Amino acid sequence: MTSFTTLKVALRALNKNKMRSGLTALGIIIGVGAVITMVGIGNGARAQVEAQVASLGQNVIQVSPGSTRSGGVRQGAESAVTLTVEDAEAIAEEISVVVAVSPEVKTKGQIVAGNRNWSASIYGESSDYFAIRQWPVENGETFTDQHVRASAKVAVLGPRAAEELFGDQDPVGEIIRIQNAPFTVIGVLKSKGTSISGSDNDDNVFVPYTIAMKRLVGQQSNLRRVNVQAANTDALPEVEAQIVELLRQRHRIGSGDEDDFKVQSQLEIGEVATQTTRTMTMLLAAIASVSLVVGGIGIMNIMLVSVSERTQEIGVRMAVGARGQDILRQFLVEAITLSCLGGVIGIAVGTGSSKVISAAQNWPTLISAESVLVAFLFSAAVGIFFGYYPARKASQLDPIDSLRYE
Repeated sequence: MTSFTTLKVALRALNKNKMRSGLTALGIIIGVGAVITMVGIGNGARAQVEAQVASLGQNVIQVSPGSTRSGGVRQGAESAVTLTVEDAEAIAEEISVVVAVSPEVKTKGQIVAGNRNWSASIYGESSDYFAIRQWPVENGETFTDQHVRASAKVAVLGPRAAEELFGDQDPVGEIIRIQNAPFTVIGVLKSKGTSISGSDNDDNVFVPYTIAMKRLVGQQSNLRRVNVQAANTDALPEVEAQIVELLRQRHRIGSGDEDDFKVQSQLEIGEVATQTTRTMTMLLAAIASVSLVVGGIGIMNIMLVSVSERTQEIGVRMAVGARGQDILRQFLVEAITLSCLGGVIGIAVGTGSSKVISAAQNWPTLISAESVLVAFLFSAAVGIFFGYYPARKASQLDPIDSLRYE
């Protein structure tokens, strides 16, 4: 019996019991649809996190304070006050593969513009910050090295902060007051969306770190962070190691003592950030795969019933020359056809469900070709695995007993 004839016979047999075949395939449809939907949600979340990591800039390394101890109790990350402007300058001057450095301080305060006011995060940065973050302006310009050296009272606004303070009015050239100090707005940045920490990048105000340390933060030397940009991605491990060695020397940290700072490259930040979404995607896919197993058990059950119902048919086929392997192939093809048809319909159901969930709940979803292919192959494998035993049982029937079967 040729493969085409086997497939034709299998389709005819399934067509005789449309309702039963449809209900059997329903388990596979639900399983594949659930896998596609869950993986799509997980991939969408991971893509969103990766986009947030990419918004940090290119080839970025972040240096932040470490933890402190008080009475033997550790105070947590970034509780130390160990990073200084001099540390940032040393990194820029002594590490050759570093192309940009921005010392960073941060505070939060009320910003007033005319009769409007708005509470926003205020960052003190160097002129290199916008190049490090690859953050262009929508209007105006960013501050320069001259502004930083002169501690100029100039500010660059995120788009949301600009909208809240000025509405539809062009803010460039206008005056805002931060802690009663007047600052001239010289630029408005393009929208960058949500940061990796979940905060709104667009709801920030940026000023030179020198004036921020003198007038806004209330300290003259300690930094919240140092943003560093390496020349290329391959240089990140080397730059990271050199920063650690340089800061240990500057902070006089002895051999074996714990660092009072933390250095993280963009690659490490991205790995930590995507680990959770990767685990969530695997968990969702594993849970959804249970539906496929249940569907496979349904296929095995129906195929066993089919073998019992068609015992005489099997006997007749064997009597006219069909071999055991022909019977095995026939029933196996029926099981695979049933599972594959369910897989195709399930892919359509899963894709549609993902789009509905994305539109209704505003969740990011991403259907990848790999997830579709894996779901389909898994559904076919389920048909082979759970269809083999009934097919083998049918192929081992005795022709004489089968013909006598009532």
